[in-house]
Amino acid sequence: MTDCSAQTEKLRAALDEADALVIGAGAGLSTSAGFTYDGERFRKYFADFEAKYGFHDMYSGGFYPYATPEEHWAYWSRYILINRYTDAPKPVYENLLRLVRDKDYFVITTNVDHCFQKAGFDKKRLFYTQGDYGLFQCSEPCCRETWDNEAVIRQMVAEQKDMKIPSALVPRCPHCGKPLTMNLRADGSFVEDEGWHEAAGRYANFLRTREGQKILFLELGVGYNTPVIIKYPFWQMTAKNPRATYACINRGEVFCPAEIADRAVCIDGDIGDILARIHG
Repeated sequence: MTDCSAQTEKLRAALDEADALVIGAGAGLSTSAGFTYDGERFRKYFADFEAKYGFHDMYSGGFYPYATPEEHWAYWSRYILINRYTDAPKPVYENLLRLVRDKDYFVITTNVDHCFQKAGFDKKRLFYTQGDYGLFQCSEPCCRETWDNEAVIRQMVAEQKDMKIPSALVPRCPHCGKPLTMNLRADGSFVEDEGWHEAAGRYANFLRTREGQKILFLELGVGYNTPVIIKYPFWQMTAKNPRATYACINRGEVFCPAEIADRAVCIDGDIGDILARIHG
């Protein structure tokens, strides 16, 4: 990591002076917290799948065309258990909460691992735009409902043998009988349920009622896979509000438009390390 002491001090000052804080979080934040999807962590949990199916990271395993739903859910139940119901290896989210707990904040995130809520962030100040590993939806979908999956996921993991779950545990929609799937935004079938719309409304209301205030738009670990959700709107809202500051922390992907450069803090480095420096 390059020396970024001056930028870190500038970010600390912006945090102290802000009337309101909007946090936009992407995959890089969870990576910093230890949620890696390949290498040692992948092999720890999926060495048997790697040997049988030949893929070498969790993402590839998620797209593998398993021959049966029993195999599909053996993989996905294990995946969901370690990435949704297991705490992150490093306390990066908890350290972030310590920095912002007493602030007027709101979080928008494309992450689906629920790390913010597990760390203690206020549920009413969170908007998960892309879904939640902890929810099922109908694959059709025949309805705009979602269902908590923790109990059945834990049962699938406990009862799977030879990388297959019992057929009786294959989840099906209680309304139409079609297979259930994860509530993840992959295509037009993604279900935006009542909770999703309520969170979207709270986020829009937060932005509207803080308009013109001294706002810090803090972007953490956001790349260019879905820049229209967090990155571009943060740039636009900063440009529109002369009292706003834009801050970005990421490893290898830090940039801001020239129009807001005089009110921007861009730090290339590990998010956890930078937050620890700010916290002191």
